[in-house]
Amino acid sequence: MYQFIRNILFFFDAEDVHYFSMNMLRFFCRFSFIKIFLKKKFTPSKIFSKEAFGIIFPNPVGLAAGFDKNAKYLNELETLGFGFVEIGTVTPLPQSGNPQPRLFRLPKDKALINRMGFNNEGTKAVAERLRRFRNDKSSLIIGGNIGKNKITPNEDAWKDYGICFNELHDVVDYFVVNVSSPNTPGLRDLQQKDSLKKILTNLQQINRTKKVEKPLLLKISPNLDQHDLDDIIDLAMEIKLDGLVAANTTISRKNLITSEKEINKIGAGGLSGKPLREESTHITKYIQQRTKGGIPIISSGGIFSKKDAEEKFQNGADLIQVWTGFIYEGPGIVKKILNGR
Repeated sequence: MYQFIRNILFFFDAEDVHYFSMNMLRFFCRFSFIKIFLKKKFTPSKIFSKEAFGIIFPNPVGLAAGFDKNAKYLNELETLGFGFVEIGTVTPLPQSGNPQPRLFRLPKDKALINRMGFNNEGTKAVAERLRRFRNDKSSLIIGGNIGKNKITPNEDAWKDYGICFNELHDVVDYFVVNVSSPNTPGLRDLQQKDSLKKILTNLQQINRTKKVEKPLLLKISPNLDQHDLDDIIDLAMEIKLDGLVAANTTISRKNLITSEKEINKIGAGGLSGKPLREESTHITKYIQQRTKGGIPIISSGGIFSKKDAEEKFQNGADLIQVWTGFIYEGPGIVKKILNGR
């Protein structure tokens, strides 16, 4: 059924369809009998709880950052069975992101290209929405993916991450520092060891002043060379980071079925989906081996099925995240992964 609906939706602009679909789901979930039906239909039939970085997750399948940037659809996403949802990327000040169109489908490759550019409503608006959601006593695990504003120079980036951390600290369960998106000019330069250490150690210092410390993770790029990847892993171990997310979208366009002409027409942006599966698995395995299992890993990239998920777990992932797979496989993806249907 979803495949038929998807084929119709794919005739329209990808970003418009995203908001249309989620707003429709939100409308239907206002009716308790529909929400109960959806929850029963899409919740996995077994208990798959998993502990990672001190948090017990109802199941290990989460939704990656970028899907619900402003924490508007948490109630609906929980209904679809997700064990956790990562909101954001959130920046201190609201920003509109890059000009549209900025989200593109590559159906032949089961992939997406996006150059959203951290479009979001800013930390204050997102934090207030999260407080209202928390007041409903939901047990959904929420991650806060944080970044810097485009107008903030890199030498002041650590201040932006600190602002986001303080604003969201009371309303999220863990944090992910995003310095690896390819869609904000100069952002990936912050993956250099010295810049990264300044950002992360400042957040750790802030964290220690709080009544309850929140786990702090770092999301890394799949396009790092070996030296830079080793530097990041070594830094994570040195400062006792709580975890790593492997990996963000890629700027690579290797081995795509979609024609080069169409790819060139789309232009710049981060590629996600099936073409990223092998690379993200490789990075996950490498981190696990280099750290000897000493740092938790959330693996993301190319997960569409139970088989894809098992590959990540077998190579060292503690948790997994989907995004593009959700678009292509539909609202039943969590149940499909966990129950194998």
